[in-house]
Order: sequence, then structure tokens, then C-alpha cells
Amino acid sequence: MDRHRRQLVALAHPVYFSLLAPVAAGIVNTVWVSRLGGPAVAAVAVATTTENVLLGVALVFASGTTVLVAHARGARDPAAVRSAVRGGWALCLAVTPVVAVGGYALREPLARLVLGGAGGPAVPLAVSYFAVALPGIAVFFAQQLVDGILKGTGDTRTPLRLALLSSGLILVCDPFLIHLYGVRGAALCTVLCRGVALAAGLLALRRNALLRSAATRPASGTVAALRRTLTTGLPMSADFTVRQAGALALVAVVARLGVTAVAAYAIAYKALYVATMAFYAVRQAAAIHTAHTRGEGRQERRAIARQAVLLSGALGLAAGLLLAATAPWIMAAFGAGPAVAHEGVLFLRCVGPYLLLTAGCIALGGVFEGSGGAPVLLRVTALGTAVQLPLAVALSGLGLPGVCLALALGMAVQCAALSVVLRRTWHEETQPAPVPTGVS
Repeated sequence: MDRHRRQLVALAHPVYFSLLAPVAAGIVNTVWVSRLGGPAVAAVAVATTTENVLLGVALVFASGTTVLVAHARGARDPAAVRSAVRGGWALCLAVTPVVAVGGYALREPLARLVLGGAGGPAVPLAVSYFAVALPGIAVFFAQQLVDGILKGTGDTRTPLRLALLSSGLILVCDPFLIHLYGVRGAALCTVLCRGVALAAGLLALRRNALLRSAATRPASGTVAALRRTLTTGLPMSADFTVRQAGALALVAVVARLGVTAVAAYAIAYKALYVATMAFYAVRQAAAIHTAHTRGEGRQERRAIARQAVLLSGALGLAAGLLLAATAPWIMAAFGAGPAVAHEGVLFLRCVGPYLLLTAGCIALGGVFEGSGGAPVLLRVTALGTAVQLPLAVALSGLGLPGVCLALALGMAVQCAALSVVLRRTWHEETQPAPVPTGVS
């Protein structure tokens, strides 16, 4: 096996399962909350969706720190490692109070906004959930940063263990706290269990060999380190936000097709999530590996990108074929009625080309992030989203297959744009090294 592919696999598979662990815990959380009635389910659902949006904020310092630590690790520069870690913590500490305190103060307007209109009986329940969850976002942000630092050192297994610890505790504690405190208990359980995982993560940081060796004076001051983390992480955060906004706008397009189409799309997208998380795991692995080799002074973006695309593409092809074959069983597992199941099966059997293109595009994104090209990646994502949404409106007359076609065409535009940029940036790597003067 190619050495780059071997390294990508070693880094990616723990990341994949660490991404899926909270999803499983969230499903169980919803199952227990459902015993409190429909308004409780609605309140928790919109509250946790809000947290997904706030993940984009966490990516500023978490992903930025990952890339900077990996680069410093490759350069074998303990002072730069120290600066990268300090910059991540400084930015996290600057952002967290704004989100936590501001979110708590605005918890009721926020609940009404995300629930729409008056919101009915779900509003006070959402407010109750936010009263715990938004101050508790400090734990979530710190946990994301700890994971980012560990990944930058090349350790993706410890974040997996921490995710499993947190999710396992939630599975055990959820029924008790929800029984005692209702919806507020669901939020309290999440924050407390994440707090335990955070404590374990901080202990893991103290034991990490690379970070112990970096216990030297940092290469730059705190303000400079914070600014560098912000500059590195902000384009990655913005890219995530643009993708989330595009996905939200696409739901509005699907809504024009009727309630049946929306229900089918919602169920099918949950199945797609399992596949796309594998692509994002490869992306994180590619970003870490690229930053590491770049820090060592080796320009191997081309080789890493090739292996990342091959690996992610193989996963995308397998996912597309599997979803097409098992689509009826997937819809049945979610309890879809005949009309919804028909639409969902049709969507899952048409989504293969989109998955394959997405796999390659997301994997290449990791190489851009690891080599300092995240701003370019953001522009490409914005271009693809700007193309995808009008196409979805135009092709929605074909039903969900038309939406699938729009998704695939929008992603094809992104892949083409990335290919053009890559050909330009790789030209320098294919040039022969100049012969020093006087050497025959």
C-alpha cells in the first residue's frame, strides 16, 4: 500500500468513528425525550441543530490549531508547537464568553426564531434547554479545541476514545436526568458528560509526548499566536458555514415539492450523513498529513491529494452502491409510509454520482487546508453553492431526481474549479531543482 494512503487510513478511521459517536448518542437522546411528547422532541431537535451551527464557530480555533500544530510538528519546532497551542486557547477564551453569555441572554428570542412564529408549547421547553446548553457551550468549545490539538500531534485515536466516553456516559445518564428534570435534564446530561470527557482530554494533553517536549518559550506572543490561529481557521469555519447554509436553503427548495418529498429527503439525508462523515474523516486526515509534510519541508501535496481522492472515491462508490441496494430497507427502518418510502428510495438510487463527486471534492479540501489554501477552498465552495441552488430550483420539476442532478452538477463545478487551481499550484512541484552554479 502507498505510504501516503497508509497514513491517511491510519489517521482517518478513528476520526470517522469519533464523528459518528455523538450522532448515535443524539439519536438515543431523542428516543428518551420523545417520551415527554412532541413539543419536547421539537424543542430538543431545534436546540441541537443550533449547536451544529455553533460548530462552525468552534472550527475557527479547533481546525486552525490542528493545522498549525501539525505544521510545527513536521518542522520539529517545539516553540512553534507551543505558540500554536497558546493561540488556540487564546482564541477559544476570547470567543467562548461572547457565545455563552450572549446566547444565554438571548435564549428566549433564539428559541422563538428557530421554532418559527409563536412556537407554541415547544418554546418554553427550548428556552429551558438553552438555559443549560448555551452556558455549557464553553465545555463543547474546549472539547473541540482539545481534540484539535491532539489531532495536530498526529493522535486521532484519543479523540475517538473521548467521543466514546462522552457518548457512553450520555447513554447511561440520559434516562435518569430526563426523568428527574425533563428537557433541561437532557441538556444537563450532555454538558456533564462532555465535562468528564474534557477532563480526560486535558489529562491526555499533559501526557502527550510532543506537547511535553514543547514546554519551552513560545515562538511568538499570545496576540500574534491568536491572530495566526484566526487567519488559519477562519476560512475553514466559513467554508463549513457556507455548506450548512446551502444545505438549509436546499431544504426550502425541496419543500416546494410537498410534505412527502420533504419527509423522504429528511430520512434519506440521515443515511447520506453516515457516508459523508467518512469523506470528512479523510479530509481531516489529509489536512493533518499535508501540514505535517509541509512542516518537514516536503512538498508532497500532489501525491497526498491523489491518494486522498482514491481513498475517498472508493468510499463514495461503495456508499452509492450500498445505498442504492438497501434503499427500501433504510426507508422501512425509519418507519416511512408507502408514499414517503417511494420518494426516498428514488432519491437514494439517484444520489450515487453526487456522492462520488462529493467524496473527491471533500478529500481535496483537506489538502488545501493543510497547505494553507483554505481561502481558495472557500471561494470554490461558494461558487458551487451559488450554482447548485438555482439549478435545484430549475430542475425541481423533475422531483427529487432533479434535486439529485442539481447536487451532482453543483459538485461537478466545485471539482472542476479545484482541478484548475491544483494544476496551477502543482506546477512548481514538477519543476526540476536548479543546478547550483559551478556544479557540473
